[in-house]
Amino acid sequence: MPIQANGRVSKIADPFDYGAGFVNPNMAVDPGLIYDINPSDYLKFFNCMGGLAAEDNCTTTKGSLADLNLPSIAIPNLRTFQAATRTVTNVGQVNAVYKAFLQPPAGVEMAVEPPVLVFSKERRVQSFSVTFKATRKMQGDYRFGSLAWHDGGSHWVRIPIAVRIVIEEVYSKIS
Repeated sequence: MPIQANGRVSKIADPFDYGAGFVNPNMAVDPGLIYDINPSDYLKFFNCMGGLAAEDNCTTTKGSLADLNLPSIAIPNLRTFQAATRTVTNVGQVNAVYKAFLQPPAGVEMAVEPPVLVFSKERRVQSFSVTFKATRKMQGDYRFGSLAWHDGGSHWVRIPIAVRIVIEEVYSKIS
């Protein structure tokens, strides 16, 4: 029997209900890669998105909520194509190579560029872009997938992905 979500309406649980998993304390001390962000990134990002900050303070801020450097990606209104950028820092073995493994949401084509991240003493921080393309016209609920980076050893760095395809503009305003 599938897991049921608690609430006023009974439904089968999805990743929004049960999250991305649990923290393994032993693995948390050696994560391999981290998605680094600090409070000033949040403040600048949200002020610039809302038009609250001076224009000169917003010149380097991306224009999409999808680009906030979180260890997850949410695309709430995918019509045709959208990209999201993330930056990771290698806190593991100095000369590490991570390969991308994609599990795209249903109805979505997903690609990552570059598909391999090569870290060294001089190059500990790298960015990558994930692109999403709607392959089916299916209006409605979120679909879920993931992106994992693997170093060929013990490090699997996985982030959850949630995408909602929107066919008609009127539906993009409905949560």
